[in-house]
Amino acid sequence: GIDPFTKMTRPSSDLTAFREHFAKAKHIAIITGAGVSAESGVPTFRGPGGFWRKWQAQDLATPEAFSRDPSLVWEFYHYRREVMRSKMPNPAHLAIAECEARLGQQGRSVVIITQNIDELHHRAGSKHVYEIHGSLFKTRCMSCGEVKANHKSPICPALDGKGAPDPNTKEARIPVELLPRCERKSCNGLLRPHVVWFGETLDSDILTAVERELEKCDLCLVVGTSSIVYPAAMFAPQVASRGVPVAEFNMECTPATQRFKYHFEGPCGSTLPPALERHESEAV
Repeated sequence: GIDPFTKMTRPSSDLTAFREHFAKAKHIAIITGAGVSAESGVPTFRGPGGFWRKWQAQDLATPEAFSRDPSLVWEFYHYRREVMRSKMPNPAHLAIAECEARLGQQGRSVVIITQNIDELHHRAGSKHVYEIHGSLFKTRCMSCGEVKANHKSPICPALDGKGAPDPNTKEARIPVELLPRCERKSCNGLLRPHVVWFGETLDSDILTAVERELEKCDLCLVVGTSSIVYPAAMFAPQVASRGVPVAEFNMECTPATQRFKYHFEGPCGSTLPPALERHESEAV
């Protein structure tokens, strides 16, 4: 409805109206963020209490931190990789994957654009995923540049049992030659996590592909991230400005929310499955 004070239209939380848009959409873009992972119990290392030992992510997730202390940064990422072994995709991940598979059989497309690095969308069964911030389970060689999937546990023998988050833990101080190294015979360069760190730019090939998806989408969902948090802030308003319906599924409204058609408040694991389930008008 119209807010009498601002004269702005407030986004609707009318699920039936959303479902009508959903039934007609041919190309759906779903932008996901930290909230979806948090519901699977994945630590975000942001905000109050978001510490690993005495650091927050922005202290360690930088190129400077890695060149200064690669052992410490690898301990942090080893811990995050190991934590993921006990975490599972939640109903939001599963609803997205199920929707992608079902609509694919109807000749419709669903693409997931995620800022999460935990691969939970893949584990839920999603196929068409752009990981704009990279992945905890990929490495990149500092010497030859090779990017490679790596699900080894531990990622190297020297990190075995290291990375405990307790602030009193003694730093492992692993010599650089014993940290993860490139397996190409002629190389043996130091590996780093293939994630986009603070102060680094997003991969331009991935961004180009994402832009193409956003230009053709006829429905956009923003899930588990507020539309003022980059990169959703970059993507969702540009879709809305084309007149395409944008539906936000997250815990709170933000100033940007009023530009969108729909807002469903609450945990995505509860709000998303009923929004994405099979519509009675869908071909069976």
